[in-house]
Amino acid sequence: MTASPRHRRARAWPALASLLLALCLALLALPAIAAAPPRIGILTMQPGEVFFERFGHDAIVVVDPRTGEATSYNFGFFDPTEPDFISRFIRGEMMYHLVALPVEQDLAHYQATGRGVDVQWLDLEPEQARALADALAERARPENSRYRYDYFTANCATQVRDALDAAMGGALKAQLAGRSRGNTYRSEAVRLARPAPWMWLGFDLGLGPYADRALSRWEEAFVPMRLADSLREARNTAGRPLVLAEEPVLPHRIAPEPPEQPRRWWPWALAGIAMAAGVLALRRRPRLLAGLALPLWLLCGLAGALMAFLWLGTAHQAGWANRNLFLLSPLCLLLLPGAIALLRGRVPGRFFRVVLAAVAALALLGWILQWLSLQPQYNLPWIGLFLPLHVALALALGRPPRGD
Repeated sequence: MTASPRHRRARAWPALASLLLALCLALLALPAIAAAPPRIGILTMQPGEVFFERFGHDAIVVVDPRTGEATSYNFGFFDPTEPDFISRFIRGEMMYHLVALPVEQDLAHYQATGRGVDVQWLDLEPEQARALADALAERARPENSRYRYDYFTANCATQVRDALDAAMGGALKAQLAGRSRGNTYRSEAVRLARPAPWMWLGFDLGLGPYADRALSRWEEAFVPMRLADSLREARNTAGRPLVLAEEPVLPHRIAPEPPEQPRRWWPWALAGIAMAAGVLALRRRPRLLAGLALPLWLLCGLAGALMAFLWLGTAHQAGWANRNLFLLSPLCLLLLPGAIALLRGRVPGRFFRVVLAAVAALALLGWILQWLSLQPQYNLPWIGLFLPLHVALALALGRPPRGD
């Protein structure tokens, strides 16, 4: 039996009313969806195994409330194909870039290399979240993305810290700037570089007194993991915990971050005294002693020349006024002709003995300045190692040899 047109129209009205109601509700929800703030998170990447990955990394992730798309704002990009890349790197004027990319693409490298990643979702006020998202989008434009990189004060972590603080109106810095755990740039650099001996040696020898002042929690946030620690304790501008939730993104499958451990100077001093005793025991065998001293003087001289260049010829502020120059003096290069003469069984001239005494005197002066300086530098291990050695060499080779 076929329904009449009147009956069909009667059944259609409820369906049409339901459709109109759904459309009205959708239209009413549009302003709410448009007004929803973006979700902001901080990605913290654990240290990797390559030397430039030793200190970890981080980025800001912004989730669009309308589409659900997550964008990673990563401050860690540089372009090695730039014409002046090498010269800028040497001079300490390296340029880095902020790059915006899908978070899945950004995380692919960390997943492939086994580096763990965690995200901290932040409880920001809606206007702060929008301001941060807008500022990041604007800064990620190619004409705005470049910034001058500094290892300690302008790196991937400090850029994240500063962007978040700007969105919070300075509230983050106000909470962190007045607190300290006693860490220094040197202690953090040496700790994190510990798995690569050449790397931590370079940091410890190459950093001057700038690296030895106690850092505030704000300053120590140049290490991504330290920034994550501070965010866990921070409050938003409404007084609530800043970190709303924290969750792992990728598991960490390689060696963990090196733990803190005390640095002791006395083992180095014992090693220096033992080597000095060996030098004095060989004082009647100048040819053998010269063969042992020649590579030492070469390494000391080259290291000292590099440290002098960092101080006088570059913008690497952390390497300025390095008192390890008293121990690894470029003057050691002037001792090489005398060492070669001794190896050939000849007697070096008076100039050799004068330079030898000057190298020992400079090492002694470096030890004295350690106690007199108003700007301390933690280099007691190196003083303990090199001072006895330089003094012993001056005593053993400072007089014309009498025979081999």
